[in-house]
Amino acid sequence: MGKNPEKLVDIPEGREKTVLSTGHAEIDKKIADGLPLSSLTLIEGENDTGKSVLTQQIIWGAMKQSLNVDLFTTENTAKAFISIMESMSLDISDYFAWGYLRVFPLPKQGTKWSKEEMGGMLQQVIDFIRQSRAEVVVIDSLTMFTEYTTSDTILTFFTNCKNLVDYGKTILITLHTYAFEEDTLVRIRSKCDAHLVMKKTQLGNKYVMLLEVVKVRGAHKTSGNLVSFEVHPGYGMKIIPVSMAKI
Repeated sequence: MGKNPEKLVDIPEGREKTVLSTGHAEIDKKIADGLPLSSLTLIEGENDTGKSVLTQQIIWGAMKQSLNVDLFTTENTAKAFISIMESMSLDISDYFAWGYLRVFPLPKQGTKWSKEEMGGMLQQVIDFIRQSRAEVVVIDSLTMFTEYTTSDTILTFFTNCKNLVDYGKTILITLHTYAFEEDTLVRIRSKCDAHLVMKKTQLGNKYVMLLEVVKVRGAHKTSGNLVSFEVHPGYGMKIIPVSMAKI
């Protein structure tokens, strides 16, 4: 199985039972050694700000902690996802083959694009998560559903996710900030245990991605922590000192 030793994190004894490591030491350092297990995390940002890249890194961390992961994705097929991970030097093909990682493209083939169908699909996702053996669930992204569902349906979905957290599930959801009304976003954020915001920022004549840690449940002094990074083919996430970027 392909590994990049520089990316692996030595998790302090005892911590591996309470946190979900990203598998990247610098990022973990900014979010209290990792995201809390049994939590609901919101990852929001505009287009091409690195939301999917961050979830891919977190999935890698989960694999290294021997956690089962279900990925619901509106962005890729299973084959495309595995290829993208390999391009970041995160080879999860064996984990996928053995069923530790399962990838479910959304919407399902043959789905009708209607409010009733999409709202029903969100409930099906909740029902599936409830019965799944996976400890970690990633939904990348929820944005597509906003065109075909109401704000109340989306908020109900987050409430249901929050309820699943009480049964030991660790759920991460990405969304595009522009697709939601501010009032809905405020209510969504309040339901989440962790809130990460992805942005683009300028570094010389190029743009890099910026991760802001807005809140992490139970963590101390993490609010406002920043991580800037680039994604390099064959290497993955490369951290860049925040002081070098124009924020």
